Amino acid sequence: MRDQKRASQKKTILRILRYIRPHGGWMLLSLLLSLLFVALSLYLPILLGQAIDCLIAAGQVRFDALFSLLVKGMVCVGLAGLFQWLTGIINNRITCQSVRSLRRDAFAHLHRLPLKYLDAHASGDILSRMIADVDTFSDGLLLGFSQLFTGVMTILGTLVFMLRLSPLITLVVVLLTPLSLFVARFIARRTYDMFHLQSETRGEQTALINEAVGELKLIRAFGHEAETVSQFDEINTRLQSCSLQATFFSSLVNPTTRFVNSLVYAAVALAGGFAVISGALTVGTLTSFLSYANQYTKPFNEISGVLTELQNALACADRIFDLMDAPPMTPDPEDHPFAAPVRGDFRLRDVCFAYDPARPLIEHLSLSARPGQRIAIVGPTGCGKTTLINLLMRFYDVDSGAISLDGVETRSISRGALREQIGMVLQDTWIPAGTIREIIAFSRPDASEEEIVAAAKAAHAHSFIRRLPQGYDTLIGEAGGSLSQGQQQLLCIARVMLALPPVLILDEATSSIDLRTEQRVQRAFSAMMQGRTCFIVAHRLSTIQSADLILVMEAGHVVEQGTHASLLSQNGPYARLYHAQFES
Repeated sequence: MRDQKRASQKKTILRILRYIRPHGGWMLLSLLLSLLFVALSLYLPILLGQAIDCLIAAGQVRFDALFSLLVKGMVCVGLAGLFQWLTGIINNRITCQSVRSLRRDAFAHLHRLPLKYLDAHASGDILSRMIADVDTFSDGLLLGFSQLFTGVMTILGTLVFMLRLSPLITLVVVLLTPLSLFVARFIARRTYDMFHLQSETRGEQTALINEAVGELKLIRAFGHEAETVSQFDEINTRLQSCSLQATFFSSLVNPTTRFVNSLVYAAVALAGGFAVISGALTVGTLTSFLSYANQYTKPFNEISGVLTELQNALACADRIFDLMDAPPMTPDPEDHPFAAPVRGDFRLRDVCFAYDPARPLIEHLSLSARPGQRIAIVGPTGCGKTTLINLLMRFYDVDSGAISLDGVETRSISRGALREQIGMVLQDTWIPAGTIREIIAFSRPDASEEEIVAAAKAAHAHSFIRRLPQGYDTLIGEAGGSLSQGQQQLLCIARVMLALPPVLILDEATSSIDLRTEQRVQRAFSAMMQGRTCFIVAHRLSTIQSADLILVMEAGHVVEQGTHASLLSQNGPYARLYHAQFES
């Protein structure tokens, strides 16, 4: 188990390095500036020791040498500050650009994931990985750049200077140093799992908050506030518990390493004192040595803290890469545009599909939709109507069988080329943030003002748009803002009417519209449907009586098909649905 964890961490580190590699030039410059900063910082104790040795006794101060040393010290301090400032800017640049690339790749991969992955993972957890985990990883990476390199160079540099001053006392320092490293390693290895659990719990909490905010009206309508708060408290308590554990163990690093470092400092002071008494060292040299001992032990505190933060960053990076490693959709073939304008000849041959392999939904479904034909799909909830639409749009791929459009199997062309031929209006509306004009032009960004207004008029949305404060320039917030559900649906209909694709899919497209407006929109739909293949999913059978073909589905099978009149005469499932709706 431990070997697997080490292998996983090593793999994560290698992947992180691949994002840093393009900034190798900046990395070298950062290392060079860090080296200059460390060299100047280590030169200051030498100047300090020489300055102390200039103070020989009362009335025996070498002011000329002392002044020269002070000037050199001020120059060193100024240059060290400048190099440290430049190093910070460069490290921030490397971190921000690396994290930008990581977040871009993660977001791009998110759009390549199949819908079944999104169905199986809470959207809040995905948001937590994309935002909170990336931010935590960024903080850990920046801390590593800022302190890890400088700390390592300081340790190596102080060892060199101390060896020049007194090899024997340096040996004392080196022998006591492994205690600090052992403590830091011991704690860091145990905090990784805790930080990983903290990230997972935080993602669970984000998912609940996202769901609660999005469905706040429903929660209040059903009086479910207390249960939701209770559920939040349970997750929040678990997050508190794992966060406290992670913080407690990570907080042990600093005091324990400080204790070890104090032992080192005391040992150096004691050994140096004896060396001064014996005449092996001057007071100034001992002062330099004590300064080096302090500088030598200080990076161990910083590196110990960095190692703890890096464990947190690695845990977050692991969750990000877990998202990026999720298998994407089957790759698209090279774009295969249709040879001629699409007629809309859809055919399904022996199609089988299941969300769960153990529970088949659609089995051996065959269907032909001739160009210009209006096909209505009806049936009880869960019979497979929306699933059939998802298969036509290639939101999901069939498990077996084939679907073709104008004789071209849909899996042999790119999803983009297929969906350009299909306009879709769903019961669940989606309105992006933007102006009314931008929302309607979403399907055709190059549309003219006249075409946008004409589409809005055809969808009977023009009248309510004119009443808005800025008309077509009115800015609508996320998820439709203050627009009613019916107004949002009218905008979705206008969006499709602007594109006018050869195939239309209407899934309860007028479910949120009042009866009078629905009758007008249905007339507009009738005009738009002329010469176009249309699939209409409907629960209100009054809206599909004029369809050329009505398919009645039950448990993934087409159990009846025909016109409205012929199906009523058969007195089967369709007739029972019809009479159930229209009986007094």
